[in-house]
Amino acid sequence: MKTLKDVRVGDTVVVKAVHGEGPVRRRIMDMGITKGVEIFVRKVAPLGDPMELNLRGYELTLRRADAVMVELV
Repeated sequence: MKTLKDVRVGDTVVVKAVHGEGPVRRRIMDMGITKGVEIFVRKVAPLGDPMELNLRGYELTLRRADAVMVELV
């Protein structure tokens, strides 16, 4: 299973599903990460956490712990 955590800087990916339970999953979906959304990985911090993403016309910073819950096509 390929997740958002595995993507390199400069790649554009499409979300297949958001895993997790309860409030954590809901928070990720509230940020705009839902099935079918195209995400561009803009930057990753020097130590690998967090990562900066472009989606739905805005920039989002996401921790790697949350990125592992986002399955990609």
